[in-house]
Amino acid sequence: MFEGLSQRLSASLKAMAGKSRLTEDNIRDTLREVRMALLEADVALSVVKEFTEAVKQRAVGAEVAQSLTPGQAFLKVVQSELEATMGSTNESLNLNTQPPAVVMVAGLQGAGKTTSVAKLARHLIEREKKKVTVVSADVYRPAAIKQLETLANEVGARFEPSEEHEQPVAIVQRALAQAKIQFSDVLLVDTAGRLAIDEAMMSEIKALHSAINPIETLFVVDAMTGQDAANTANAFGAALPLTGVILTKVDADTRGGAALSVRAITGKPIKFLGVGEKTEALDPFHPDRLASRILGMGDMLSLIEEAERTVDKKKAQRLANKVQKGGRFDLEDFRDQLHQMRNMGGIGSMLDKMPGMGGMAQMAEQKLDTKQFDRMEAMINSMTPVERRKPDLIVGSRKRRITNGSGTQVQDLNRLLKQHKQMQKMMKKMKGGGMKKMMRGLGGMMPPGGGGLPPGGFPPKM
Repeated sequence: MFEGLSQRLSASLKAMAGKSRLTEDNIRDTLREVRMALLEADVALSVVKEFTEAVKQRAVGAEVAQSLTPGQAFLKVVQSELEATMGSTNESLNLNTQPPAVVMVAGLQGAGKTTSVAKLARHLIEREKKKVTVVSADVYRPAAIKQLETLANEVGARFEPSEEHEQPVAIVQRALAQAKIQFSDVLLVDTAGRLAIDEAMMSEIKALHSAINPIETLFVVDAMTGQDAANTANAFGAALPLTGVILTKVDADTRGGAALSVRAITGKPIKFLGVGEKTEALDPFHPDRLASRILGMGDMLSLIEEAERTVDKKKAQRLANKVQKGGRFDLEDFRDQLHQMRNMGGIGSMLDKMPGMGGMAQMAEQKLDTKQFDRMEAMINSMTPVERRKPDLIVGSRKRRITNGSGTQVQDLNRLLKQHKQMQKMMKKMKGGGMKKMMRGLGGMMPPGGGGLPPGGFPPKM
């Protein structure tokens, strides 16, 4: 995420690391590089000017605390201004009204609007324990109605049917009445996508807004359109009283221009980030955390929250108890670990949130054969329960049976068994010695200079 901007800014700020004090001259030189980095990231010119001027005003003559170097003090100013540019604090949905709270979602066609409605429904159901109804008022695309029905079933939301011959206002009024009967806490309304800001379509969405008077009106916009995203949101904001923005396809955006421009240009907060195609890939927007990631300092809070949400705590506790009592880490435990990592978005997603590992995340995604985990799981599933508990039994004809059953090669299975043995050795080090011994064991697997990955930098392709 935003790798290009992160690399350019990091390189620019390194120039300050060796300075003995902050002066107008060295600040000016560094800010010139920062300005170029932001412009190349497609941040709006007006935003770049305001940002660099604010950094200059705060940095020149700034008192440097005893615990900070001048470079660290300057970095702190840049981070603070990045946060201010993007909105300072997280702004959650306002659902403080008599149920059902109506949330209307608008945007251009192709921005990921219908998927965002499903992601938002899942977020409200799983994280906020709300009962959610969804409805599509997109009568121009019957496929969009069917898509929303499929996604609603996937995330556990109630779907209100609609037909292409109906009027959007009539659809939503009926959906609102039904949501009240069904005691839904929230009604999410998916509207027709616009290819451009044309008068007829804007008049229709204004009428729809007036009829249902939503407490939240969210604009969905594609982050990969850069500063155009902010300009489009601004144009929609002139027609509708927007309350916030959902920025989609952020995981594929290496520039970051939209995230840095939307709040400053529209005055509307970014409330959520779409960070993948799956329905769970929606993150509340925290300006401070994103600023930290852009500057290469990671986002451990989000990583911890993700772990809290996705890790099966009962399984984790069972494994911990088993290891502490001297039990063997078997292939069923190994399969559980693969599941946990997949639930957290895989290696790339985890590395991206770790301090100093943003660049490694991109390299991992490029070099890592992401299908290998599926093959590893297929091989474990092809084993008998006894073989999973006692991998030493897997020799000769057993290996051929397992690989034939999983569509893999014997060398793939040998590699899996070797990786399992390495993890088994690390788990043994935890018995009685706790985390310190385990970390020493991990150190032995790291390449010279660290990096936190197995020998060679990346798990080998299968």
